[in-house]
Amino acid sequence: DVQLVESGGGSAQAGESLRLSCAADGHSHSMYCLGFTRQSPGKEREAVAALDGDGSKSYADSVKGRFTISKEYANNTLYLQMDTLKPEDSAMYYCAAEVGPCWYLLQNPSRFQYWGQGTQVTVS
Repeated sequence: DVQLVESGGGSAQAGESLRLSCAADGHSHSMYCLGFTRQSPGKEREAVAALDGDGSKSYADSVKGRFTISKEYANNTLYLQMDTLKPEDSAMYYCAAEVGPCWYLLQNPSRFQYWGQGTQVTVS
């Protein structure tokens, strides 16, 4: 199993930045796709960024060029740097993990098996 604990998030003005952190504990991390998904009321869950075990990164079109996913391997922490935030980025953000290719999970976020507790991001 993989345990995911998120931190960060909060409120920001449009154009500002926020960073989410996700401490990932478990074994064989290289087998997992690690990512961030988001969901706001009345909308479907959307995977916004993902990191494959080989280090390759994938992004949803809605955040490409503004969000950056990265991982600090020394402490197994995943980060989502969110720049140039827009009001439509407001949502509950979840860290997620699953064994499988990120390109598939980015399109099918419900297939992630492991989830963090979620953190709210509000952009006004």
